[in-house]
Amino acid sequence: MPQCSVPVTVESNPDTPSCDCLAHVYGNAADHGERTRHYPSDMTDEEWAEVRAAMPVPGWLEGRGGQPESYCHRQMVDAIRFLVDNGIKWRSMPVDFPAWDRVYAFFRRWRDKGLVKEFHERLRGKAREAAGRDPEPTAGIIDAQSVKAAASVPASSRGFDGGKKINGRKRHIVVDTTGLLLTVMVTAANVTDREAGHVLLARLAERFFLLRLVWADGGYTGPLADFAAKVLRLALTVVKRNADASGFVVLPRRWVVERTFGWLMRSRRLVRDYERRADTSEAMVLWSMTMVMSRRLAKRRR
Repeated sequence: MPQCSVPVTVESNPDTPSCDCLAHVYGNAADHGERTRHYPSDMTDEEWAEVRAAMPVPGWLEGRGGQPESYCHRQMVDAIRFLVDNGIKWRSMPVDFPAWDRVYAFFRRWRDKGLVKEFHERLRGKAREAAGRDPEPTAGIIDAQSVKAAASVPASSRGFDGGKKINGRKRHIVVDTTGLLLTVMVTAANVTDREAGHVLLARLAERFFLLRLVWADGGYTGPLADFAAKVLRLALTVVKRNADASGFVVLPRRWVVERTFGWLMRSRRLVRDYERRADTSEAMVLWSMTMVMSRRLAKRRR
């Protein structure tokens, strides 16, 4: 009997991947489908061009162990940006992103291996160069911000700030003269600015060799200035408020770090501290600042 044949369409993988991330080019990300970018936190093509050039090279690609990644780096970064920008829970990740546990595994690996810090520093260097400045800063501004802590924050890493009347955590940051973040440290809210300043300035001097001047407010007076000058070779200058002034007054240099806190408060995940670990809170701050810098770089590219 004659046999009838049904034509079968065979789909072949394209020679060039649809995405140019390292997981698509060298990994197994092509096994998973693409997604349509429609959230405000999603990177534009101009942003992705800046972000891709600043992303750290994964260990498996340099022969340092590990398996090739199976999820698109652009989708992973967009998923973390969505979480930080909208303040959702990990398990509430939209279905068009990879599974929430895979996104969290990516976030955790970048946090524990210091990759998010490397990524942040590369973007900051590019942003400073785009603004006509040297990649390494020579001056900074230090300040702290107390935020309420959610019930998920353990009692061992939270405290009560008597001055601000806040039960939670405190973010200690140092920014450059343009407001870009140099370093961040999260402590309990009862840790004073002077106590945290010793550790924060020591980290700053170890990382930035050209930094010589740091502006601060009245909370950093006392032995901290002598410690910075004699041990760290940093000039800590306190910008004091005029006693005769009434109401809101813009203070020289100090307004820069206050503006940075305003940038961070645009990310709903940072309006309150939800993280169990302090280093997770620091990573959230870094991710928020990467969004600020990537958008600034993309605007200059356009």
